[in-house]
Amino acid sequence: MKRRDFVTNSFAGGTYISMGGLSLNSCKLQKTTRITILHTNDVHSHIDPFPEGHNSFPNRGGVARRAALVHKIREENPNTLLLDAGDIFQGTPYFNFYGGELEFKLMTMLRYDAATIGNHDFDKGIEGLLAQMPYANFKLLSANYDFTNTVMNGFVKAYETFLLDGIKIGVFGLGIKLHGLVPENLFKETVYQNPIEIAQDMSSVLKNEENCDLVICLSHLGYAYKDNQRPSDLQLAQKTDNIDLIIGGHTHTFLDKPVVRQNRLDKPVLVNQVGCYGINLGRIDFHFDAKKNFQSDGLSISV
Repeated sequence: MKRRDFVTNSFAGGTYISMGGLSLNSCKLQKTTRITILHTNDVHSHIDPFPEGHNSFPNRGGVARRAALVHKIREENPNTLLLDAGDIFQGTPYFNFYGGELEFKLMTMLRYDAATIGNHDFDKGIEGLLAQMPYANFKLLSANYDFTNTVMNGFVKAYETFLLDGIKIGVFGLGIKLHGLVPENLFKETVYQNPIEIAQDMSSVLKNEENCDLVICLSHLGYAYKDNQRPSDLQLAQKTDNIDLIIGGHTHTFLDKPVVRQNRLDKPVLVNQVGCYGINLGRIDFHFDAKKNFQSDGLSISV
């Protein structure tokens, strides 16, 4: 197994956390390839920035600002993926009027590479989700929703791989249990499968069969729960073997930087989530050496 040394960078404090007993200085990579992962979650149809007088997020967010920021980062590093962890729909009159068309069109214009499905993405029914698929020029990924007996069959993939400058990246999606969150008449015969078991299988396929150098899970399970009874991102990290990065959603958890958890093989996994409503953009940079060992640093950027 390839050795991976994670180093997370705190945007707020500017300090480094070194994993595996190696400091940044003692683990310098001579020739590196930088892969940049940008991500959002729970944007909830927020197209415009919040007004200046908003109590919580004055003059923050907005698709236009995000687009400018993403464009600038892509100019710095063309080896960039833009991902979303679900709940694209529902939250403003834009969704009520356009039914998700505007959201998918704008994500296509921003050149999102992949997204997973959140519970609110079923708010106009599975037929409503299908109706917006012509506007989505990005991959919709979900490994634990079985759409076989629904109109969405064939429109959702379990995973996708991307090749950036010789680095192969595998991305798969996971969705939350819909019963109790979404009326059954909206998701119809969509079958929910155990996300931890599916993640173990999917990450093994990506690492060992697809030979991916980096495995990313787009999760709409939620960061963590007090009862610890529901599957969460932290559980996912600790109960699987081959995931390198979990990009989360659903719980609207604001993290300034990724957290690190050890997996079943005692290897570090990065877990990140950037709140909600598009007011932050997550950024994680992976620096690969010639042998495809990597270091990483991550932060949350205010939009």
